[in-house]
Amino acid sequence: TVTDKPVIQVLLTHHHPDHVLGNQAFADVPIAALAGSKQLLQEQGNHMAENMYRVVGDWMRGTEVLLPSQLVEAGVLTIGGHPLQLLSLTGHTGADLVILDQRTGVLFAGDLVFYQRALATPNTPGLAAWLADIDTLEKLPWKLIVPGHGPLASDAQPFVQMRDYLTWLDSALSEAAQTGMDMNQVLRLPIPERFAQVSLTRYELIRTVSHLYPLYEKQQWQRLDQE
Repeated sequence: TVTDKPVIQVLLTHHHPDHVLGNQAFADVPIAALAGSKQLLQEQGNHMAENMYRVVGDWMRGTEVLLPSQLVEAGVLTIGGHPLQLLSLTGHTGADLVILDQRTGVLFAGDLVFYQRALATPNTPGLAAWLADIDTLEKLPWKLIVPGHGPLASDAQPFVQMRDYLTWLDSALSEAAQTGMDMNQVLRLPIPERFAQVSLTRYELIRTVSHLYPLYEKQQWQRLDQE
């Protein structure tokens, strides 16, 4: 623990299992999330928990999906003398809560920001939306970035890395669809050397191709139909 003060509020950034399956530990305090996150957890929570049981087995014993007890919207929520600016964004899951402590400048970016770890895309509405969210976050008056995955940062490098990777990913998938590459070929696309220090890039690229490449192919077919 880092403080002896009681936990009086839990804010969920989004509905993914690594961010919500600890809710039971805080069952005696309010747990809040965006309405979209609660809906996604209702729809996908049991399946995600079952998948985690398959992955980690007995380590999941007794773990259950606990839905948030409160809903929050974009605005300002003051807790313990800290005005927290709540932002409702969409790039990672379609319902992504970001929290900026206006008193300290600490930005809790959730999984909209991965740093030194490749981003995950199972629920993204699209890479363009994610890029727009990165622009929104970078313009905030932050002093310290707490990414959903990766080390803390007091400079803009997490935003630079995210923007670079998202832009490359979007371009690579678009070009692959335009040239008629099949999914097996796209899975083996070379990853630029500048991302060598980013962990799990090949693993997450494989997942991203399975999530998103059919959409890029569909967009290409629609363009061809219109010509």
